[in-house]
Formats: sequence, structure tokens, C-alpha cells
Amino acid sequence: MKKRHQSVSARQLLWSASKLVISACVAIGVFVLLRLHFQSSSTVDNVSESRGFADDLPFDGPPKIAFLFLARRDLPLDFLWGSFFESADVRKFSIYVHSAPGFTFDGSTTQSEVFYGRQLSRIVQVVWGESSMIEAERLLFEEALRDPANQRFILLSDSCVPLYNFSYVYSYVMLSSRSFVDSFLDKKEGRYYPKMSPVIPQDKWRKGSQWVTLVRNHAKVIVDDHIVLPVFRRYCKRRPPVDPSKGKQNLKLQKQHNCIPDEHYVQTILAMNDLESELERRTLTYTLWNQSKTNMEASGWHPFTFGYANAGPKQIKEIKDINHVYYETEYRTEWCRTNSTSVPCFLFARKFSRSAAMRLLGEGILSTSDTTALLSNPL
Repeated sequence: MKKRHQSVSARQLLWSASKLVISACVAIGVFVLLRLHFQSSSTVDNVSESRGFADDLPFDGPPKIAFLFLARRDLPLDFLWGSFFESADVRKFSIYVHSAPGFTFDGSTTQSEVFYGRQLSRIVQVVWGESSMIEAERLLFEEALRDPANQRFILLSDSCVPLYNFSYVYSYVMLSSRSFVDSFLDKKEGRYYPKMSPVIPQDKWRKGSQWVTLVRNHAKVIVDDHIVLPVFRRYCKRRPPVDPSKGKQNLKLQKQHNCIPDEHYVQTILAMNDLESELERRTLTYTLWNQSKTNMEASGWHPFTFGYANAGPKQIKEIKDINHVYYETEYRTEWCRTNSTSVPCFLFARKFSRSAAMRLLGEGILSTSDTTALLSNPL
């Protein structure tokens, strides 16, 4: 009898201990969830506060264009851009540069004072074909959004050149209420990765040039994104190029999914937000692609680099005379217009060497351009 009583007491003790353990686990779980919730809320608040977007604040003077330079280190064509900005009203533009860590624009690193101190204080180490490229772009947009006068945002590379003077560029961009974003359906290359779903629906997947020109509201959409970027970091990565030294290992490497983040990120986010009706679906920056089959098989298509010999008046005129862009995958032709007026498609071009830029400057590529045609409305 005594033995049975001891057995019952042991079971009761075990049951009581189990209840205590379960209660402790529940309490810990609730505590962790509450802690995560408040940490998340605090993080969002801190991010919003740190950005300091001055969306509704008035500003003095005319609206500005923010020129956003994505540079590897210095700006090799700074002398040409210096001439471009020299004739501009300083109230109508601002400049931001994302450069290499620790690089400073001053009298020892640039020929143009207009770039002094224009580098971002917050930067990332950029690697082509990785999400760090779009992270650098977002930092440029974020910093430029702090100034309420910045109403247009032009993303440029360190090899870009202007094809017209500042007055023409300003009129062209400001007269349009739309963003200029090269964006089309990616049907052939299979860069969409099914694991991106459901965050990124396949029917919203777009491709295009990273060199975009955005209105303020669209720049905010890009910077405010916290959902799409993590998916790009995880699933949109460049496939390693063929390396002869790796022999048969190349077969395994070439089976990896291939995706170039900067050719898809802005386009896809704007499509996901149903903003394509607010876009001119074309870029303002001309690129001549080397599409030779041999080159493509070795390392993919790359932009043709303009040197001194092929940056003469004839070649530049051919670029300026382009008035439409055809998108084969959509059977779509984009006729280039601003304010319902037919205009040249491109305001900038890349990739230009220093010698090519010197020729452009010497031959008056930045001479006065007629802006009155942009103001007319023949339609």
C-alpha cells in the first residue's frame, strides 16, 4: 500500500514538473515574439527616421535634377561633365556619387570642383552581377530624396557622356511627368527563378537597362522596398563565366541559374506596383552592344567602348537621330516623345574612353541646343 502511494506521488510530481516546463516554454515563446515585434517596429521606425524624406516640405527655387553617378572609383570623364555643369544654373541640379570605400573627391582626385565632396558617406563594396550593384543604386536614390527640391533622378555610370547641353537635358526631362525606364518582358533568357514566387510573380518579371531616370514618387518606391530586395539577394546572381582552367568543373558551374540583378530590379518593382502606365518604357542612355556569338559564349554580351576614332560627328549624329526603339520580345515600338513632341531618344551615351570624351568636348558636342521644339505640341 505504501509502495502504491509513493508511485502516485511520483506521478503527481512528474505531472506538476511537466506543467511547469510547458508554462515556462509558453512564457518564453510569448516573450520572444513580443521582443521580435518591438525590435521590428523599432527598426522600421529607425529606418524611416534615418531616411528623412522631405516629401511634403516646400522648397525654394526651381525643381532640381539629381545626377547620380555610380563609379568604380574616380570619374575619368569629370572634365567633360565639368563643362556640362559649368553653363548650368546651380539651383537646377544636384550631384551624388557612389564610389569606392574611402575615396574622396577633392583637388587631388578630380579636375572639376563641381564634384568636390559629392561622394556618399554610406557606401557598399560593389561587385558586378551581384545585388551589391542595386544596393548602391538605392543608396544614391535614398540620399538624393533627402532634398525636397530633387524632383528627377538620373542614374549614370562613370563612362557616360552627355549628348546635349544642360539646358536641353533639363527641359527634356522636366517637361515629362513620367519616368524613363527601359522595361520589357524577358521571354528568352530564363532569368526568372521559380523560387522567387510568390514574392515576385512571373508575370511581373521585367528586364531592361539599369540606367533609369525616375520621378520622385518612383524613386521612393525603390528605396522603400524591403520585400523584393531580399529575394534578389538570394536568387538573382550572375553565373560564373567559363574558366578554361577549371576544365570539367565548368559544366557544373554553367548549370547554375543565371541572373543579373541590375537588369531586372527597378523594372520588376515598378511592374509589381502597377506603375508601368506612368513610364516611358525606354532609357535615355544609349549603349551599343557587342553581340558577337564568340564574345557572348566567352563572357556574355558587353557594351562597345567608344574610342577617339569612333566618337566623331558622324557617329554622334547617328545616335542623336534615333527616334524610336523596337522591343522584339513584345513586338513593341517605343516612339520617343516628350510633351507629345517627337524628340531624340537619347540624352546620354556610354561607354566612352577619356580620349573619346576629349574629342566630344573639343568638337563642341555641348554646344547650344534648341529647346523650343520641346515646348511645341504639334499633335
